[in-house]
Amino acid sequence: MLPNPVGRKGSDSAQLTDNFLNVFRSYHARIKNPRLALAAGIALAVLLQLCGGWIDPYTTQVILFAAINVILAVSLNLVMGETGQFSLCHAAFMAVGAYTSALLTGKALPALLPHLAWTGTSWASQLTFLPVLIIAGLIAAFAGLIVGGPSLRLRGDYLAMVTLGFGEIIRVLLQNTNAVGGARGMEGILPATNLFWAIGFAAVILYSMISLVRSTYGRGFQAVRDDEIAAAAMGINTTRFKVTAFVIGAFFAGVAGALYAHAVEFISPEGFNFLRSFEIIVMVILGGLGRPAGVAVAAILITLLNEWLRDLSQYRMVVYALIIILFMIFRPTESLGPFFRRFLPKLPMGNMGAKPDKAL
Repeated sequence: MLPNPVGRKGSDSAQLTDNFLNVFRSYHARIKNPRLALAAGIALAVLLQLCGGWIDPYTTQVILFAAINVILAVSLNLVMGETGQFSLCHAAFMAVGAYTSALLTGKALPALLPHLAWTGTSWASQLTFLPVLIIAGLIAAFAGLIVGGPSLRLRGDYLAMVTLGFGEIIRVLLQNTNAVGGARGMEGILPATNLFWAIGFAAVILYSMISLVRSTYGRGFQAVRDDEIAAAAMGINTTRFKVTAFVIGAFFAGVAGALYAHAVEFISPEGFNFLRSFEIIVMVILGGLGRPAGVAVAAILITLLNEWLRDLSQYRMVVYALIIILFMIFRPTESLGPFFRRFLPKLPMGNMGAKPDKAL
């Protein structure tokens, strides 16, 4: 335990402690320069990719899953946290992206480019993987437009029921389509996902979401969330904003699904069921609705919790439910950020310095 220096203004130990704590709690401070954060995220992705040879496969897989969960949670936060719409079909959009990318790399690319040795890890494969990710996201966004157009005129429980039904329709269709393996799933997917793509897209979505909600146009999402009737009275097309949020969220969910498919090399319809959507919702709620940075941290924590509870997988959803119940009891109006703001000052690690901004 580090000592708490008293009466030594400008002490070196206190300064080092402050620097460490500023890094430790930086996730819940307001990201004042999203472009700098984006550059730092991409630099981290490049660094980890270059050092990938020194990282064991298990740790690499955990990092990949954490980055994919960040993409899923932050994209759903735009729908739930910023626009105030409750969606239960985010895993369905993930499935659309996963199966689209698997079909592209397994069947379409070999047929269109027979001379390209698409191994997943070669330079040629990595260069063509970016268009595959974008196409998978666009197909998922189109699916989001299909379900969002007619259903987002509904509210509350009715919207939740429609999105739940759409998620089940996608899962059942995949189970009964032999072209994509049916209930057996698709195997033999080439391993194209690496640390650069996963962490890079996680940084891109954080930058995109933070910049979007801070923009003049992004205030329309928050207006719909705060009071839809008042927003409509002020001339805001509430349906358009809700559909836009749904389409953007579905696009990034499709990208996350494509990254997931080429990371695990096997996908099946049961991997994108309601429990998967519920898991993403847990990340958003724990991180704080409307707080992209907090949602990203919650996604990482839930990923680590999955690894810790791997031997008790059948009780994982019970643990999630208990976490939500306890969270609502002891922190009914707060997210992870305020919790750590209360917890960190109690650590005997020196002067905490200035208080961080509240907003994420």
